[in-house]
Amino acid sequence: MRKTLLCLIPVGLWMAWAQAPQMPMPGGGAPPKKEAKDPFKNKAPVSKELLKVKLPKPEEFHLDNGLTVMILEDHRLPQITMSFGIRGSGGLDEPADMSGLATVTATMLREGTTTRSSKQIADESDRLAAGIGASSGFGATETNFTMSGLTDNFDKWFALGVDVMLHPSFPADEWGKLKQRQLLGLRQNRTSAQFLAQEQFSRAVFGSHPAARIASSPESLGAITIEAMKKWHDERYVPQNTLLGVVGDVTPAQLLPKLKEAFASWKKTDLQPAMPGNPALTEQARVLLVNRPNSVQTNLLMGNLAIDRRSPDYVTFVVMNEILGAGPTARLFNNLREDKGYTYGAYSSFAAQTYPGPWRASSEVRTDVTEGAMKEFFNEFKRMRDEKIPAAELEEKKRSVVARFALSLESPQQLLVYAHERKFYGLPDDYWDTYPAKISAVTADDVQRVAKKYLNLDDIQIVAVGDGSKIKSVMEKYGKVTVYDTDGKVMP
Repeated sequence: MRKTLLCLIPVGLWMAWAQAPQMPMPGGGAPPKKEAKDPFKNKAPVSKELLKVKLPKPEEFHLDNGLTVMILEDHRLPQITMSFGIRGSGGLDEPADMSGLATVTATMLREGTTTRSSKQIADESDRLAAGIGASSGFGATETNFTMSGLTDNFDKWFALGVDVMLHPSFPADEWGKLKQRQLLGLRQNRTSAQFLAQEQFSRAVFGSHPAARIASSPESLGAITIEAMKKWHDERYVPQNTLLGVVGDVTPAQLLPKLKEAFASWKKTDLQPAMPGNPALTEQARVLLVNRPNSVQTNLLMGNLAIDRRSPDYVTFVVMNEILGAGPTARLFNNLREDKGYTYGAYSSFAAQTYPGPWRASSEVRTDVTEGAMKEFFNEFKRMRDEKIPAAELEEKKRSVVARFALSLESPQQLLVYAHERKFYGLPDDYWDTYPAKISAVTADDVQRVAKKYLNLDDIQIVAVGDGSKIKSVMEKYGKVTVYDTDGKVMP
């Protein structure tokens, strides 16, 4: 059985208590003319005790072919989920002239095997109520293949999933259909302001690094052949670089013999995943303006490279981002939406992987308030850097982070994700057990130090997508402006 989480306040009870509506006082008669002052009105009771948890640890096994297996038992529901993380087969590893190879290879797995057609796979999945599929994104270090279903017909859907993962046939007719859908998607991307902003931002912060690519091109799709997909699959989908996580109504004694039998023919190779070097920080502030004539709004996206997942600043960065723009109670949202009414929302986020990823802040604002929005973005950046966060605000944001973490522990699948992340990045065994304590220990000095270190306005990369004739003069105040058309080409 899954071990019980230990916390001072049960998660469900905590949420019920924190979200409980104010109850009317008993009694009747006419309401008083003046409402009595209630110091607790609109305030949820919050425990200041430190959340103490001990996450259940999956049991780890290694098959003879090098496959690493983590099994987390959870017998509350009769279902099983299996997730294969295949390192070295992600978009980060693909050749530059075949951008999208990892993505389309993963997608094509379901389109036919040596013994099943695409329709047969779909029909059998539906009949078994099983979920089977793979994905691999641009900038990803691995492909994720998942299969899930009910316990009582496990053998059937597991056999189907293994066939899809190990024996794809990459039929030409299905590749032709997928390629046409991909090409249509590329044309649609050029009409999306969000895509155009992300495209230029990734190029700005990652430069020549493979993570700069966020989509295929017609030329790279044209270079991808069935033979290229088969070669990629045969060379990259190998057991010694794969971590299989299993969660659900199963025991190691039941599962391991079936895994050994199913993967007996899946042979290890000498391939070891090799990461490209870290991207270089762009050390000069720049503005990249994508001109969309007659656009009624400006899409703003700004930031620069920050930390990787192993950075000692990671936990403090989580807290800093919670304060700056992680949600609708953060500073950017309150300023640009609630106070100024410039936008429906303004947010910040950051990405930390095996290589340094960027912090970013973004919003979509009316063209006529682009100048005001930029001013307020920079005001909030400077406030994070120059002023210490008030104690009450800091404690509120730390409690918010810890509360979300506590809620996530109710999901067995999320527990497996945490275990996978710890294994993937080589984090300490007690990393997640001590995570609430680490968040709670972050100080105002820590937040200010990290803000000064990474929210560097002297090298910030700014992307604006909108009507260049109306916003270029505004953006020139923040750095040298380079203007692009919607095809991503520099304009005179």
